[in-house]
Amino acid sequence: MPDTSPALAHASDLADFVAASPSSYHAAEEVARRLVDGGFTRLDEADAWPSQAGGRYVIVRDGAAIGWAVPADATATTSVHVLGAHTDSPGFKLKPKPTTGAKGWLQAAVEVYGGPLLNSWLDRELRLAGRLALADGRVVLAATGPLLRLPQLAIHLDRGVNDGLALDKQTGTQPVWGLGEPEAEDILAELAASAGVDAAEIRGFDAVVADAARGTVFGKDDAFFASGRLDDLASVHAGVVALIEAAESAKGVIPMLAAFDHEELGSASRSGAAGPILEDVLERIYASLGADAEELRRAYASSWCLSSDVGHSVHPNYQQRHDPVVQPVLGSGPILKINANQRYATDALGAAAWAGWCESAGVSSQEFVSNNAVPCGSTIGPITATRLGIRTVDVGIPILSMHSARELAGVSDLYDLSRVARAFFAG
Repeated sequence: MPDTSPALAHASDLADFVAASPSSYHAAEEVARRLVDGGFTRLDEADAWPSQAGGRYVIVRDGAAIGWAVPADATATTSVHVLGAHTDSPGFKLKPKPTTGAKGWLQAAVEVYGGPLLNSWLDRELRLAGRLALADGRVVLAATGPLLRLPQLAIHLDRGVNDGLALDKQTGTQPVWGLGEPEAEDILAELAASAGVDAAEIRGFDAVVADAARGTVFGKDDAFFASGRLDDLASVHAGVVALIEAAESAKGVIPMLAAFDHEELGSASRSGAAGPILEDVLERIYASLGADAEELRRAYASSWCLSSDVGHSVHPNYQQRHDPVVQPVLGSGPILKINANQRYATDALGAAAWAGWCESAGVSSQEFVSNNAVPCGSTIGPITATRLGIRTVDVGIPILSMHSARELAGVSDLYDLSRVARAFFAG
């Protein structure tokens, strides 16, 4: 385990990052802001891009951000090392007519986004965040403070609740946000006010619900870190930290962070891993280096993608749900994710490469494989490998409470992931 001082500093910075990133759109902008502060230049996809080696750049497309550094010695066949992660998390999204209510209560009409643990959203203060498209053509980010709550029914009114709680996805998930009549109030006015704009100017919106509590370190020896959106802002943050550290000395490889949106929905969007965003950026980078079609494929053939997302730590109360032998635990290092059915893209060569990057970083690693009776989810890894043909390795950190409104990670694992990412970017 590394010295706790840098690990705790990393966790504190992650808490800042999550607080600044309540939606995928905020996360993409926070990635860009941090990279620009670290010496990167923000590019617009509609503009011509620099046509020479050297330089550090970042682009934002909706809720996705991609940052990279082109070393001065880069050629048309220089390999790229992509750390892929995602900016979205399971939860709730505002419906088109978002203000509702009954019996003097104001409520928000929300739609379930992805596969959240519904009960984890009960009885906690929530905020609203997203982007607003205005009549004058501007798009602004907006985020409220604590505004909503999804109150649970008291045990006196549901005596059997401790025998099994099942929330109806429609009737049981509409949070309260005030008192009054919905005909006279508009929750979009609350969101607009947080951005300093007039609600009457809103022509479109993408807004989600997020936990309002700040991430925190706790437990014996400060071993634990709890926060909303660790899936997958933990990986995005590790990638940002590592890319800033690696960019200035990049040589012989193009280090890149690709933070995609919509992973929780299958990644099929213009800003998702199944969409064209990564390929668009790579083709433009290699075109600037003078690569023809053959040289581009040669570069891909020697490149790597590290698909970084969270995985399951063994749960002490539900040990039977895990593989009986392979049981990663918080605080013992990042994980290599393996699946025979290619739900993860790791193969033997990827496992060997991961071991090398971990050794270079001085970090211990664990393996993750599912119980045969409990099929695992998937990641951007197989999608990226299929779309581009770049060899891909699925990795991450072990957590508990995955897809909860507030997830649990190990402080040392978070820091160690950024250290391995730095070694990966160094080639």
